[in-house]
Parts: sequence; C-alpha cells; structure tokens
Amino acid sequence: MSLNEIYISQSLEQSLTPPETPPREKTKEKLVHPWPEPETSPEDVFPTKRQKTHHFGETEEDELEPFNVFTQEVLLLHAPKQRYAHTKDQPVPNIKNDREMLVAVEAIGLNPIDWKAPDFGWGLPALPCISGRDLAGRVVEAPKARSRFKRGDKVLGISTDYRDSRKSAFQQYAIVSDFNACRLPHHVSTKKAAPLGVAFVAASLALGICLGMDFRDVKTGLRGPNLLRIIRSIRRDLLPQDIRAECFDKIVDNERAKEGDWIAIWGGSSASGVCAVQLAKLAGLKVIAIIDVAKNGARMLKHGADLLVDRFDTDRAVQIVKDVTKGKLRFGLDTRGKETALLLAQAMQQGGEGEKRAHLVGLTGLPKEETKGVVYHSVPIKAFHEAPRVGEGLMLWLETLLEQKLLTTPDIEVAEGGLEGINAALDRLRDGSVNGPRIVVPLTT
Repeated sequence: MSLNEIYISQSLEQSLTPPETPPREKTKEKLVHPWPEPETSPEDVFPTKRQKTHHFGETEEDELEPFNVFTQEVLLLHAPKQRYAHTKDQPVPNIKNDREMLVAVEAIGLNPIDWKAPDFGWGLPALPCISGRDLAGRVVEAPKARSRFKRGDKVLGISTDYRDSRKSAFQQYAIVSDFNACRLPHHVSTKKAAPLGVAFVAASLALGICLGMDFRDVKTGLRGPNLLRIIRSIRRDLLPQDIRAECFDKIVDNERAKEGDWIAIWGGSSASGVCAVQLAKLAGLKVIAIIDVAKNGARMLKHGADLLVDRFDTDRAVQIVKDVTKGKLRFGLDTRGKETALLLAQAMQQGGEGEKRAHLVGLTGLPKEETKGVVYHSVPIKAFHEAPRVGEGLMLWLETLLEQKLLTTPDIEVAEGGLEGINAALDRLRDGSVNGPRIVVPLTT
C-alpha cells in the first residue's frame, strides 16, 4: 500500500464520513492498540468565536504567501524492528474533507509508543508508514468549513488515529482535523506545547469518561466539558466496537468522581500523571501522587498534589494510601504498568454488597487478576478522533486552560538534529536515560 492509500478515521458526523477501514491482509495476528488504554445539547459545546488579539511578530492571514510546497522530508518505517528511515521528496499530504487543515510542523514531542511500536510490532498500520503522535506548528492551509483556525495560527495537533499517516508527526507537514487541534496562546511556544497533546487527552478521557469527572464543576468557574454526558449522547452503534463498553457500561452515575473525593495516581510524575493531577485538582478532588519523592516531589507539590507517597517501598505505599483514605479510596489511575496497577487496586476500597464500587484506570496495562469491588478501565482513546464533539470539547477547554495559565506544560529536554535526530532521541527513551522531562525535537530553528 502506498502512502496515498491511507485510512481516514470514520467520523460520527455524516458529512465527514470517509471510507471504512480497509480490510487487513489475512493473518492470525491480533491488532494491539498500544495507547494508554488504550451528540450533546448546545451547552456542552464551547463557542468557537476567535479573540481578535494581535501580538508582536504574528502575521495576518492576508499577508501570507500562497502555499505551494508539494514535496517534503519524512521518517518512514518499512518493517518492524527497524529504525525509521529519513526520506526526501515524499508528497505533502492532501486535505480530504472540509474540517482538515495542513500544518507546517515546527516541533515534535516523543512518546514511548514511538519506539515500542516498531520494536514490538504494536498497532502498526500497512507499511511503510509514518509515525509520531505529538506535534506543534503553524497552519498553512486552513479548513474549508467555518472554523476558529486561520492560516498562520500556532497550533498543537494530536494524532490518535495511528492508521492515517497523513496525520502523523514525523514529517514536515501534517494533516490535523480542526476538532483535534488546539490554538496556542502567544505565551506558549510550539516547542513547549509539542509534548502536551497525548498526555492531556489520555488524562482527560481517563478522568472524564472512565471515572466520570464533570469538568463543568471546576473550582475556578471555568466551564469544562462533561465528557461522559457527551459520549453517552451518541448512539452506541456509531462508536468503534472496542470502546463501547468503556463508554457506556463501566461506571454508573451515582459512582462518578466528585468534588472532595480522593484519587491516587501511581506514576504521578509522568506527563499523563502531571496532567491528571492538575485536572483532578481543578475538579475539586484530593490527590495522592505515588512517585519518586526525592526526585519529583517538589515538582508534584507545585502541580497541586495533596499527598506524596514514595513508590520504592511498595508495601508501605499501599498501607499509607489505605490509612490516609481510611480504606475508602474509590478512584485510582496508574501510568506505569500491570504490576503497579495491581498494587494500586489493593490499596482501594474492596467493598461488600450495597457499597459503591471502586474504579481503576490503567494507562499502560491492567492486571489479569480481578480485585473484589474494583472495576478496571482502559482509556477509550479513539473517542478523541472518532467523536468530533469529544475532541473539540477537549481542545477548546485546553485552549482556555493554557490561555489562563491553569495548566502547566510538561518539562522538556530538547534533542537537536531535526527529523534525522529522532532515532538517536528514541534510543535515549529505549535505554531509560531520560526519566522525567519529555523529549522535544524542533524542526525549525
């Protein structure tokens, strides 16, 4: 399959419905979704009116030269267990519907899946493909539909639709749907924003859909989205089959997280964990962060964690969480893996008949063993790109959070070399030499 024969995700709005997923070649191999997993009434949708502010150094749309670039440089993956190949003279991706725009990529944020997918063959589409989930840059072709975006806008793009290489980050120009893009305020650079996208989306869906937090009740008075209400207003059969149970069946209304509840986050210093701490605090919850306290404690207190628990003595960590919550912890989020998810489950309320159930989200895996009274959840990451109102609600809320400086972007470490430097940067993620900051690769000086 050539790069021009690329799958486009099915939209829930009929006007955006492109072709269905092409059939995979006959194989017994099961597709693994290696994500951290994993229509509403008008009041649930934010207004899209642009603010007519202009900052020094910005260019008005009518001052921009017409875009007439037809080829670009990309990184191609030709086969599992290979390195990405830097390739020139590849076609600039084409816009295929009225809500898509073309973005000139200025900075790429690296994620663990960027090396795990080729190394382990996780969730790879037809090869050769372009990878990369997080990008930031400038709009060079705006959506044809009425939109809050215009040429020259500085944006953050998140590619959760990994089958569509047009939207991937490891290239000079990428397609971004307007409902999966965040317009960046002037004080947030593309370099700072680049690693935020996947972390924010994963944390938001984990808290908002899996645990049922209603972000309309944030203590600041900001009107965030009620994600569970939005997703459940969509006909069940219109959502991808593998996320239906998570979106409709796992949590009932009287079990939803609310202001004053405790939540424990194991691995709270990761990018997704840091976002989750900040969002949970905005929703009025009390947060326990189970982390390397010596290394990350001060940073997590700055982000609002109420209690820090050191992760190295796991038995003691579990006991501290039980003692502080009086054995009544009902909400947990694990960002590290199956083993720590099981430990966190053991720290949660394991209630009897008539008691509310506890709910645990595993971003990178869940235990095989069931835990009495604890419901396991996987993040329905596809909801971000398959349900435009979910994606747009999150992106408009993110724009407000960044504009009002209520959400901090991840700490970063800059890796030089542009596209050609990404393999070396991924090697540092493989060997664990980078622990804490997110690696960002600028494509422009």
